[in-house]
Amino acid sequence: MKNYLSLSEEVKQAKAEGKAIVALESTIISHGMPYPQNVEMARDVEQIIRDNGAVPATIALIDGKIKIGLSDEELELFAKSSNVAKVSRRDIGYLIATKQLGATTVAATMICAELAEIGIFVTGGIGGVHRGAETTMDVSADLEELAKTNVAVVCAGAKSILDLNLTMEYLETKGVPVIGYQTDVLPAFYTRSSDVELTLRADAPEVIAESLKAKWDLQIEGGAVITNPIPEEFAMDEKVINDVIQTALKEAEENHIHGKDVTPFLLGKVKELTDGKSLEANIELVKHNALIGTQIAVAYQNI
Repeated sequence: MKNYLSLSEEVKQAKAEGKAIVALESTIISHGMPYPQNVEMARDVEQIIRDNGAVPATIALIDGKIKIGLSDEELELFAKSSNVAKVSRRDIGYLIATKQLGATTVAATMICAELAEIGIFVTGGIGGVHRGAETTMDVSADLEELAKTNVAVVCAGAKSILDLNLTMEYLETKGVPVIGYQTDVLPAFYTRSSDVELTLRADAPEVIAESLKAKWDLQIEGGAVITNPIPEEFAMDEKVINDVIQTALKEAEENHIHGKDVTPFLLGKVKELTDGKSLEANIELVKHNALIGTQIAVAYQNI
């Protein structure tokens, strides 16, 4: 297994010194944002993690290896390349065998982070149950991964293009804890709140770290979702964003866009319809997740 992993020097050193490490996905760079905002965001997020006492490990597939920690040149490569495969659980073996460039989704990043023994992962938002899934069966692989892979995902909730109530029902069935960081309701990515109430809340990173340690010490399999609302000054108006999402969903349906193409299409359409405000919100919420995720990772390392 170790033959497939390639750790950056920074990550190797962090492991040797017992420093906290925070995993980051690469799909947000290659498929989630346009250039150059994508690479600027990636560099800023990595720096936030370093500034707060941990080491970033952006994860991707390059030349038949799972890279745990990317160089600046590799970040640029993923930001600019148009031939990057989007990697979920089902794709990892094939893309390694064919030595393709692969950007890891939430599910794939969780798998790779666990292989590298990294327990905390920061992203924008998780995937979930898509609207209309009762007929399409369109459910993100992220949810299944959260049920079985021991990695905590710090995010701004589930993307608001999803069916949030069904997403929460699915996570509850799978026994995945969803902990609100300083919130009693599920944040909806671009907005700080939704109509979905949470049963678990933590107001300090240490409480989350202790909760994760207890869960994993007891060998209760699976990850956790730590929902961290977008900072107030960057949050979008709930009615505006919901109207925009409805328009984007209608257009996706009319254009027969399905499966893994849905999310990039919807995010692109939402950006277009909000005159780029959604992209700014997306960048700011990822940065804020990096800050809180690093505080949790450091607290976990200190236990």
